[in-house]
Formats: sequence, structure tokens, C-alpha cells
Amino acid sequence: MWTCYNIYVLAAFGTIGGGLFGFDISSMSAWIGTDTYMNYFNHPNDSLQGGITASMSAGSWIGALVAGFLSDILGRKKALMIASIVWMIGSIVCCSAQNVGHLIAGRVINGFCVGITSSQTPVYLAELAPKNIRGRVVGIQQWAIEWGILIMFFISYGCSFINSPSAFRLAWGLQAVPAAVLLGALFFFPESPRWLASKDRWDETLEVLAQLHAGGNVNDPAVQAEYEEIREVQAITAQSAEVSWMGLFGPDMWRRTTVGLFAQIWQQMLGGNVMMYYIVYVFQMAGLTGNINLVSSSIQYVIFLLTTVVTLAMIDKIGRRPLFVYGGIAMGTLNFAVAGLMANYGHSMDSVAGNKNIVWQVTGPPAKAIIACTYLFVAVYGFTWAPCTWIYVSEIFPLKYRAKGVGLATSANWAFNFALAYFVPPAFKNIQWRAYLIFGVFCFCGVVHSYFMFPETCGKTLEEVDALFENGVPAWKSKTVGSRLDDRIHEIEAKGESKEAEKA
Repeated sequence: MWTCYNIYVLAAFGTIGGGLFGFDISSMSAWIGTDTYMNYFNHPNDSLQGGITASMSAGSWIGALVAGFLSDILGRKKALMIASIVWMIGSIVCCSAQNVGHLIAGRVINGFCVGITSSQTPVYLAELAPKNIRGRVVGIQQWAIEWGILIMFFISYGCSFINSPSAFRLAWGLQAVPAAVLLGALFFFPESPRWLASKDRWDETLEVLAQLHAGGNVNDPAVQAEYEEIREVQAITAQSAEVSWMGLFGPDMWRRTTVGLFAQIWQQMLGGNVMMYYIVYVFQMAGLTGNINLVSSSIQYVIFLLTTVVTLAMIDKIGRRPLFVYGGIAMGTLNFAVAGLMANYGHSMDSVAGNKNIVWQVTGPPAKAIIACTYLFVAVYGFTWAPCTWIYVSEIFPLKYRAKGVGLATSANWAFNFALAYFVPPAFKNIQWRAYLIFGVFCFCGVVHSYFMFPETCGKTLEEVDALFENGVPAWKSKTVGSRLDDRIHEIEAKGESKEAEKA
């Protein structure tokens, strides 16, 4: 069977798994403020709506924990195939939902798929991509999430003109289409060379590396250098004990495990969750209702999409650490600005636009300022923490623990995603603007943690990132540690030239 080895084509189709996550976000955020949805599901209160939204995250948490085992046993590619099938089943269940329980069941099934794809797609792409463009390639995952959000939001917007439950059923049913495309594409994808190496399938490992990086030339110095590096690391790995969850917290692993966990936790606690799931609520508080609200909400998704493109173009030049540190400072400031505007210019209401989950409103110029801050927040989030976290977590674990480590870190993302999805509607009702103060504080916590504990991974092979942690290089000094792969390539080239000279 013909196999595709173009890394950008692999990334474009592989990250459809990220697009499924985006589809799920706006498949809910686009409907929670509509009469069709509210009437059919009997006007869910703040707690029930939080539970409906959070059910996907609950399934994702389970999926992320299971993903590591699936990926290690069956391979990265087959794990993504299974996830695609699960998503199609979940979409059918959501499409046919007769009540809240039925809908929650479908969202949990969909979430299980997203837990697998969100953790293993970055692993798969990181293991395929060359070091000089790895950030860009893995970052396409986040861009796909944003495309999924935007596409599904406009599908839902178009379906909202259907004045019956068929509106959301059509939108939720169409979610199955990208999963079918992903499943079909995966038949033509190569397996990860590093997973093949972990199974001692060395001929296939060399073949895939050669096809990916040198058009099939197994004697290319760059291919030989990376192949030798993988063999050396795998030889060391083979001498160690079997991989277990507890091993992730052992003496040699606890630092990178906590870095991975907290990178995902901070990504959720910055406040981006509010903007993605409940942007309709935020704009209702700012005085926008009906279709004006939906169109205004869609603008943030376009901003999100465009800023992430800028990151993909630059991230392999500017690195990961600056995005974490300066992005966190900017978002913390914007969260405090929104809290201040709401506190000083807002007033209490029994409901807003008939939505009893919203009891605080701001009008006039301050409302426009809140909308502007929201757009700026989304721009900064899309430029920094949103894509950078997925890239970073896929880079910091060694091959032996990569699938399980990334799965565990991603499960933390989903656990906090679940908590926040459930927390935000009651928070908007009970503490209103104070919720933004909480997110602002967490932004600065993420800044401090990333500065002192997150080493720079840009420009280094995955095996060289291992060495950063093993040698205990301080995070703030890690940028000065260069890559050894180029030296290895030069050595191989020199050996080849000397052999040719001897033959002559």
C-alpha cells in the first residue's frame, strides 16, 4: 500500500484529531444561548449546563489515561484509528439525543476519543518531525483545534435558522464527517519510527526515517545520525525496568512529569476555557444578544486562528519559554482589566436576555472595553500558551515514557477542563467579575513556574531534551545548551569522505 511521508501532509490530516476537539467546543458553545436548545432540554440551570458541558471533559480525562497504553501496545497510528471510530459513535449518540442524560452519554463518548487524539497526535507528530520544524509541525494540532471551533461554530450558526430540534441534531451529526476522513487517511500514514524502535523493528525504523528526511536515502548522514541517536537511547532504555505509572514519579522522572502536568494545568487555569466554552455568556453580560452575539463570538475564533498561524511560523525561532512567560503576564493583566471593568461599571440583574444563568450586566463604553479585552486575551492565548503547551508536553518525556507521560499530562488538562466547565456557569452567577481575579492570579502563577522550571526545548532533538533533564540544567540557562546532532552529522560525513578517499 502506498504510504505518505510528506510531514506537512501528515500533520494536516493527523491533526484532524485536534479538529474534533474544536468541533466539540463550539458544538456546545454555539447552542447554549439559543431558544431551540433551551426549550428542548427544559432550560438547564447553571449547574446542569455546567455538567452537560463538562461531560466531554470527563470522557477526555479517561481517554487520555487509556491512550498511553493503547499507543504503546498497538502503535500511535492504530490508537488514532480507534479514536476516530469512537468519535463517530459518539456523534451518532449526540445527534439522536432525546434528553439530557442521552446527550451527556454522547458527549462522554466523544470525549473519550478527544482524550486519545489530544494526547497521542502530538506524540505521533513529534516523533515524525525533524528537530528544526518540530514546533511548527506539532503546533498544527492547536491550529486544527481552532479550525474545528470556527467551522463548527458557523455550521451551528447556519443550522440555528432551522426552527426545530433538527437544528442541533444536524450540527451534531455532521461532527462524524472529519473523523471518517481521519480514519481513511491513517491507512496511508507511516508508523512512528521511535515506536518501531521500541519494538526492535530496526529495518522499518531506518526506512521510515529515510523516507521522512531524505527521500528514501538510508545512507544520508542526517538519517544515519538520528538513527544512531535513537539506537543509543533505546539500548539504555532496554536495560531499565518495565514502564509503570509510578515510574513517572521516580527520581529521574518526577521533574519532567510535574512540568508536563502543570503546563497543561496552567493552560486551563489561565481563563481560556471561559472564552472558548462560555463566550456567549461573556458577551451577554456585555449586552450582546441573539445573532449579534453569535457573530461577535465568532470573531474571537477568527482571531484565535490567525494568531496561532503567527506562532507556527515563529515558534522554532523564538522558542517556548518566552511564549510561556510573556504570554502569562499579558493574559493575567487582561483578566484583571476585565474584572475591574465589570466591578466598577456593572450591575446586578435577575437575568440577561432571558438567561437566568447570567445575573450581571455591563452596558455602554465599558461593555465595549470588555469585548476588546476579551478579543485581546484570545489573541495572546492563541499566540502563546494555547499552541505552545501541546508542543512542549510532547517534547519533554523520553521515548520509554512518552505515550504514558503525555497521556497523564493531558489527563490533567482534561480534569481541570472538566472542573472549569462545571465551575464557570455557577461562578458567573454567584461571584460574577471575581472569577476573572481568580484566573488572573493563576496566570502569574504559571509565569513564575514556567520561568524557573520549564527548560527550553527549541532546536534540540527529543533525545537531547532528555539530556537536559537528566543533567539537571537550570531552566533559565537551558537556551544556551546547543544541539549535538549537527556535530554527529558532520562526523558521519567526515567518515564517509575518508572512506571514499581510501578507496581512491
